[in-house]
Amino acid sequence: MLDMFLYNWQVREDWFEWCKTIPEEELLKERTGGMKSIINNLYHVIDCEQLWVNHMREQPVYNTGINSVSTLNEVIEYSDLTKQVTKEFLGSLSPDYEDRILKVQSKRGYSYSFSYGKVIRHIVSHEIHHIGQISVWSREIGLEPISSDLLTRDYF
Repeated sequence: MLDMFLYNWQVREDWFEWCKTIPEEELLKERTGGMKSIINNLYHVIDCEQLWVNHMREQPVYNTGINSVSTLNEVIEYSDLTKQVTKEFLGSLSPDYEDRILKVQSKRGYSYSFSYGKVIRHIVSHEIHHIGQISVWSREIGLEPISSDLLTRDYF
């Protein structure tokens, strides 16, 4: 599963470089769908990765809130920190991780149980979903999106 995280992180890094080429107003501009802006979408996928990985690590979840980040550099720093923790966690997983169960309780008091495998696949697909939204927004502002073609990327 690490290969899919490496793929997502490579695509994310390419989006960071893309973001450096456009005006900050475009990164912050409110848009339809997703988390309402390019910068918020990027922050959101990183924050969700951190949330789920820390739940599985039985470590505190850092909920800084989407409004606490206002610059691309802050998002990049958060990404670097989160990637390191995630990579260490994935490297430490025992072969039976598919059978391990994570129990979580929502803010509304609902209890859920998910296998670690399902949570890990969710983290990967969640980022792919939100990166797709940024691709649409890039076309709306007349720019070519970052390619997310898995077959043509060398992420190993």
